[in-house]
Order: sequence, then structure tokens, then C-alpha cells
Amino acid sequence: MTETRRTETRGTEAEETGTPGSEAARQPESTTPPGPPETAPAPQPHPQTEPRPLPAAEAAEPEPEPGPGPEREPGSAPGPVPQAAAATAPAPRPERRTLRAVLRWTAAALVFAGLAGGVGYGLAQAERTELPGLATEHDGRWDFGTVERPALPAGVPGPYDEDNAAAVHHADPRDLLLPLPAGAKPDRTLPAEDGWLPVEDFVRQYDEDYRQAVREELTDNSCRHIAARGWTMPDGTRTRIHLLQFNTEGLADTVHSQVFASSGLFAGADLAGAPQSALNSDWSSSIREGESSQYVYDESEPYGKRQVRHAYITAGDTIALVVQSSPGETPEVPFQQTVVLQTRLLG
Repeated sequence: MTETRRTETRGTEAEETGTPGSEAARQPESTTPPGPPETAPAPQPHPQTEPRPLPAAEAAEPEPEPGPGPEREPGSAPGPVPQAAAATAPAPRPERRTLRAVLRWTAAALVFAGLAGGVGYGLAQAERTELPGLATEHDGRWDFGTVERPALPAGVPGPYDEDNAAAVHHADPRDLLLPLPAGAKPDRTLPAEDGWLPVEDFVRQYDEDYRQAVREELTDNSCRHIAARGWTMPDGTRTRIHLLQFNTEGLADTVHSQVFASSGLFAGADLAGAPQSALNSDWSSSIREGESSQYVYDESEPYGKRQVRHAYITAGDTIALVVQSSPGETPEVPFQQTVVLQTRLLG
């Protein structure tokens, strides 16, 4: 009775929900569940074994072997392992990598410093002319070696000392002549005996129109000595230097102003072979040495086969005449060098 009511109730519920009832639902329930339909069993593939879920403790990755770390008390549980460290292999420590980089750069810096010091020492020890690209280009200067004024006896004043009112050179004028530069040949045509030149031979350096006036001024103002030296360079440049010594500075200044000083823009007395020489206005006043004065003249164009340059140097009781000529145009650098060095010798 009871079973019949349950069956009817299930059928009624199936009809109310609209779900088609099966034949098995309308039949009385049996205490034994229905078996599978009697059909030929289809070949079943080998069942794939589903991975059996592991417990949470087993699913975790195996812990890496602990490295050296802080000591812990016996019996205490180890601290938790970071998940990132457990998932990846341990990487090199950044501190060691940085240390190695610092050591490499330090070693490189030390090597570079050693090389730089060696190169610097080599450059400092080498002559400038031995360094490619740094050697001073030759500008035509001559090699005079070391030029020094002759030593005076003890107690003898120099030409510009306060106790030498007449500005007299007490050194031998021949010792005050500029020596020959390297490669020069002495001028054998210079009519000087033991370095002294007679007045008559000196005036022959001037044009015939001026020789008489020069001779008279030298005689009237008591020219004591004329020292001379000359040379010729391999390029054909000829140089002659004359030192005219008087008793006082005043007498020397008189002779210079009367016959040698410029008259306007031109020399007061023309040299032989240089009919017209103009005052060189480009001659820098910074070239002056001490109390000496320089007056420089260049032969004006058109000149002949050789251009003549000459200069007067007034230094105390002495007048110096420097004459230089060369085939074509006379180079300015060696001429200027000769004038400056001769001025220094005169003090």
C-alpha cells in the first residue's frame, strides 16, 4: 500500500513538471536496482589515470638544501622558505659580482696610470726636435752657440754702471764682436789686421758721396778703435760687423747724429751698392736691449742682385755697424738675430 502511494506520487510529480516519465517510473519500485541494459559492451579504451590530488604538504616543491644561514636553537622549527627561492635555482650573489667588477676596473686604472707615467717621462726626457709633430720648424736662425759678454777685472764698472759716467766699455772691443755662427766661413776679404780696421778702409763701405764726411767726423771726434769681423754662410749671405769706439758716450752720439742717423725716412749715409736705404719702421721697440738703441735700414726696391740690410747700434762709447746682404732678398730672421745678439754683447 505504502509502496503504491510513493509510486503514484512520483508519477504525479513527473507529470506536473512536464518531464516525460519512463516506463521504469510507472512500474513498481524494486528493492534491487535495475541492471545495465543488455547490450554488447563496447571496447573501452584504457582509462587514463587521473592524477590523484596530493595532499597540500606533498604538492609543494621539494625544499632546496638550506645554505649557510643564521644559527638556530636545537629543536626549533626552520623558518619558512621563500617561494621565489624555492622555484628557481640559487643565483650568484650580487656582492661578489660587484666586487669582481671593481677589482677589474681598479687593475685597468693602475695599468693605464703606469703606461701614462712612462710615456710622460719619455716625452719629458726627449728633445723637442726628436718628437714628430712637436719639433719647432726651422725659421732660418743661425746657431751662434752660447753668447756671453767677456768678464771684466774685479772693480771695473760696466758701461752703464752709476760710477761710469762716460759709459765706457773697458773690455777689448774685439772681444765684444759677435762670434761666427755654425757653418760660417770667415771673410778673408775684410782688410783687418789682428781684428783692427783702419779708418780709411772703414769709410770705403760708404758711397763715394759720403766717404769724406764720415772720415772727418771720425777724426774730429777722436775715434779710438775700429774692430771688425765678417763671415759668409753656405747660402751666400755675407755679414760684416764693425765696432767704433770713442772716448765718451757723448762723442759717439755726436758722430751718429751727424753722419749716420736717418734724414727723414732714409739713412744719413748710403752704403756702397745700396744707393737708397729706408728706415725700417716695423722694427719693434721691444727688441731694444738695456740702454742701447737700434736703427735698422733696408735697401729699397728695386735693388740689384743682392739686397742690403744694415743697422746702427749705439751703446755707450761705442757705435756698432751691422751689414748683411744675400742673393735676391736678404732674409729678415738671421739679420734680426745678428743685430739682437750683438746688442746684448755691448751690454
